[in-house]
Amino acid sequence: MSDPMRPPVSHHRPQPTSLRSDPSRPRASLRTAVVWDVLKDALDRRVKATGRESLDVLDTGGGSGNFAVPVARLGHRVTVVDPSPNALFALERRAAEAGVADRVQGVQGDAHGLFDVVERGGYDVVLCHGVLEYVDDPAEGIRNVVGALRPEGVLSLLAAGIGGAVLARALAGHFTEARQALSDPDGRWGEGDPVPRRFTADQLTDLVERAGLGVGAVHGVRVFADLVPGVLVDTEPGALDALLKLEAAAAELAAFHSVATQLHVLGETREPTEA
Repeated sequence: MSDPMRPPVSHHRPQPTSLRSDPSRPRASLRTAVVWDVLKDALDRRVKATGRESLDVLDTGGGSGNFAVPVARLGHRVTVVDPSPNALFALERRAAEAGVADRVQGVQGDAHGLFDVVERGGYDVVLCHGVLEYVDDPAEGIRNVVGALRPEGVLSLLAAGIGGAVLARALAGHFTEARQALSDPDGRWGEGDPVPRRFTADQLTDLVERAGLGVGAVHGVRVFADLVPGVLVDTEPGALDALLKLEAAAAELAAFHSVATQLHVLGETREPTEA
């Protein structure tokens, strides 16, 4: 299931050491480590490029702040757009507990009506995590979030992968559902599937490029994390660190994109070409 048409391998290699700040939630750290390392590297590069220590970051569908609060703790200003009042209330509480309430703003809205609540072209970095699966028109959703970027900016896109769902259903013994997910245009395994849509790496990179961005990096997320028994990670000495390193090593290899639970694409504004 390798992909010979993948984008060039990026030099943005995730380092599996920066997301260990919450030892009480090892499984959560495991599932977000690759994305966080790539995102933090992108933020650091934008800080260097702009000469500003504090960036303006938009987190669409950011919920209770799983990424927004850590980004704010780095010193950046974060606006979270989410349709759920309960999630925004949890975000406010979480930001206050982390001491970053002055750098985190939550507003109710969604990707479809994004510019009803935020400024067009007002952000250095936009996060679009777990959003495309649920919008009616993914292409429109990407165009909107890209429209929120400044002329030089970065998009962090995270979405569910088809291959991961196929593998998960097959390993659970649901072979008919696995085949359904494999053949369904939206990657759904049946009517009971809670995820409306899944993607391949090619589909996501195509959406990003059609929206006018270059693809800076593609990573598979949760390649192994969802398959390893939790009791092993939680009780075996050194297992978490070893699995983090394995996830990081496999994340950028195209052969593993096709079986990842999620796919992360880093989109970057294209360098202007000389006349």
